[in-house]
Amino acid sequence: MRIPISEIKINPGRREALPERVAELAKSIAEVGLLNPVTIDRSNTLIAGLHRLEAAKLLGWGEVDCTVSSLEGLQAELAEIDENFVRTDISALEYGEILLRRKEIYETLHPETKAGASQAAAMNRAVGRNVGDKMTLTSKSFVEDTAEKLGVGKRTVERQIQTAKHLTPEAKAIIRESGTKVTKKDAMKLSKLKPEQQKDAASRLAAQEIRSMAEYQPPEESEPQETVTEALAVDPPPFKLSEQQFTSFRESVAALKDTEKDFSCTPDSFLAEITAFVRKFHREIGWYGTAYYEAAFPELSVIQRDYLRQQMESICEAANHLLHQVERMKRT
Repeated sequence: MRIPISEIKINPGRREALPERVAELAKSIAEVGLLNPVTIDRSNTLIAGLHRLEAAKLLGWGEVDCTVSSLEGLQAELAEIDENFVRTDISALEYGEILLRRKEIYETLHPETKAGASQAAAMNRAVGRNVGDKMTLTSKSFVEDTAEKLGVGKRTVERQIQTAKHLTPEAKAIIRESGTKVTKKDAMKLSKLKPEQQKDAASRLAAQEIRSMAEYQPPEESEPQETVTEALAVDPPPFKLSEQQFTSFRESVAALKDTEKDFSCTPDSFLAEITAFVRKFHREIGWYGTAYYEAAFPELSVIQRDYLRQQMESICEAANHLLHQVERMKRT
């Protein structure tokens, strides 16, 4: 069906067509014709084919071949998003935002696929309870559907969703305003940082102080992490290593790490190393309680939670084993 180009509407906020891509298409269309019609809905709103439409305008056409789709509203927007995924020029930030919007639309159209709904239906059926039609599993999950359309693994989609969720608006704004190109891998690394570190890293990328997140070193924190227990909230007394007395705990640990010095193990040096290890452990395990990882908590299966419990208990067992070893060898 041929539709006057002047009657085709484009939704506001849609990403503008790339001039170079339009010019390439115009040249191709002039030579071989429009092989794939643009897609519009019944109100003549464009669903797919913006570059083809702009190429037709560039060629001075008054009409263009169109396929009229019965899709409307959210379904039409979902189709438009799926077309955008095939673009090679899309940035990592824009890709993440489109992915989040696709998830929102998909789960609105298919509420039975939301996390928790499918599990609830399965559990009800398992115990013989009736579940209504609304709880019947009729669609693939968002992750499955998206992975299939993109030709990637489900885990890839999950990582990209988590990245998009946890990048702060401030970090995104810094990158956008500077025109900095960020890879999906760098975007993922950036999203795992704390908000203040995301701002710092994004600023350094924008200023070209670093070329990628592989070069980024977060500033050292001067204060203990919130996850550190009250007993470690303040520095312990300075440890005496060998015959040298240090003015602070930090100085004593630094000396302990100096390979040029020969410190045989003493009670003070032993405790200094243990204290440094415990502080490092608290800092690092604290990362797994941040928003990036919290998003996965509700999705853990019973088997996965049991495994996690075993891992945490193994840490406690190892610590208790060391303590018991010390207790067994104490002086009488």
